[in-house]
Amino acid sequence: MISGAWRQAEIRVVYGIPEYGEMISDGVRMDAYARALRKVVKPGCVVLDIGTGTGVAAMLACQLGARRVYAIEPNDAIFVAQEIAAANGYGATIQFFQALSTEVTLPEPADVIVSDMRGILPFYRNHLVAIADARARHLARDGVMIPQSDTLWVAAVNAPQLYDSLTSPWSGKTFGLDMSAARRLAINSFCRLKADAADIVSAAQSVGTIDYRAVESFGFSGAADLPVAEAATANGLCVWFDSTLAEGVEMSNAPDRPRLIYGSAFFPWLEPVHLEPGDVVRVALRADLVGGDYEWQWHTRVSAGDRRPQLKADMRQSEFQGRLLSPVTLGKHSASHTPRLGEDGQIDQLILRLMEDGLALGNIARAVTQRYPDRFARWQDALTRVGDLSVRYSR
Repeated sequence: MISGAWRQAEIRVVYGIPEYGEMISDGVRMDAYARALRKVVKPGCVVLDIGTGTGVAAMLACQLGARRVYAIEPNDAIFVAQEIAAANGYGATIQFFQALSTEVTLPEPADVIVSDMRGILPFYRNHLVAIADARARHLARDGVMIPQSDTLWVAAVNAPQLYDSLTSPWSGKTFGLDMSAARRLAINSFCRLKADAADIVSAAQSVGTIDYRAVESFGFSGAADLPVAEAATANGLCVWFDSTLAEGVEMSNAPDRPRLIYGSAFFPWLEPVHLEPGDVVRVALRADLVGGDYEWQWHTRVSAGDRRPQLKADMRQSEFQGRLLSPVTLGKHSASHTPRLGEDGQIDQLILRLMEDGLALGNIARAVTQRYPDRFARWQDALTRVGDLSVRYSR
């Protein structure tokens, strides 16, 4: 049984056609998914494509003989997918749903569920929530998941250009001003990295595996010891994933493999550290799903590897420390805070109440304009705001 909280938690991620084009242009990724589909899609089967985008995986399933394909996508790109499907003769085979997958109930079980809702890392927004929900509610008894699993890897990395881009604006004296207070924020945020094998300066170790065929918890924690073989400078951690899409079909965004659209993740350190042969970099990673997205923590200890280990660095970092949170903002998040709606909140409250009363959007916009004439010169100006709330909240 899937709880209502799962259904409500999913976040809409909006891509444009250029972003979908980049995904399709990633030949390594597309070839891997095509091979996985060829492995598992059999003539007459039912396929569920979550996050279908412009519908490529759904149409590949049709090519392989699927009897019915259900394609789910909250983005308006789904209408482009429908046009493309019709142009290729698959309009009658694919049933499209513009919704979050957690809001959809299928008329029949799916023999195959295919998805790619990762970000830089698989722990991305409500990716795991949606997968667990779909598996529990829609997968047939002997059904197959694509992907099957993702394994996370970590290594120490030297990425001087990226590190400098994060830290240098706040490390010097700009017009004689001390800007270092912002450096703490910049150094506690992870970002996308295009790393090469030569940038990795320690051994790489696995820190955990997500088995999509069984996952039910959505947090993550993992640790690894990373031996150092050669002298080098490191300024952070590189994290990537190896994916098993189907039996015998794998892909990886590791630095020594052809680059994929995902890139890899760079978790910067507080300061660069010079590493010597025999040193050990001890890493603990943690990710917690908070408010519909993940908040990362990373703890790094670097020890000299001789018989009497000497601690060279001990750095505790988290995205919470990198947030722009003023005392006023923090106060408004406090459990003891008693909020009072400002004018914007009152406007939205009025709009939602009138929606609940069953008024048409034009009538709601006119009522809002009448109540707040200083905010909306014409009812058409209010209609934009009313429409935005309708898209967000109405059924």
